[in-house]
Amino acid sequence: MADIAELKKHLWSKLSASPFLMIGLEGGEHSVPLTAQLDEDQVDALFFFIGKDNRLAKGGMAMAQFVAKGHDYFACLSGTAKIDNDFGTIDKLWNKQVEAWFPGGKDDPNLALLRFDIDSAELWETDMSLSGKVKMLFGGKVRSDESGSHALVGTTAES
Repeated sequence: MADIAELKKHLWSKLSASPFLMIGLEGGEHSVPLTAQLDEDQVDALFFFIGKDNRLAKGGMAMAQFVAKGHDYFACLSGTAKIDNDFGTIDKLWNKQVEAWFPGGKDDPNLALLRFDIDSAELWETDMSLSGKVKMLFGGKVRSDESGSHALVGTTAES
């Protein structure tokens, strides 16, 4: 089983490998899929380039769900979403994939940078032991210490 520090470290490495999340405002419409832009200098924050007409642009309390590419890591993130059009951050996070969505570039009139500040997170990792996998294969009872790791954290900072 991974400890809490490892779970947090794995969150950021898994997000780097597959930065796709479902995010929605609490009490609002359904969540939408977005691609997170990660800034290693800003702990507990995810950034998303969106259109000003996106339903998330009004901001507020939000939830984001993440499933890793290998379906071996899951996270539910709670926090606050708000537009933060800091040009320095936009410039730092800008890339060719974002440019494909905003033909006017960094000065596109519809461009908005959504900042999602994480207040708390629940993390799961299915790092099942070999004995747990064998038991599962043959219908045996898998003990909790053989199934994986789980933590509820107030910060996703790795230390």
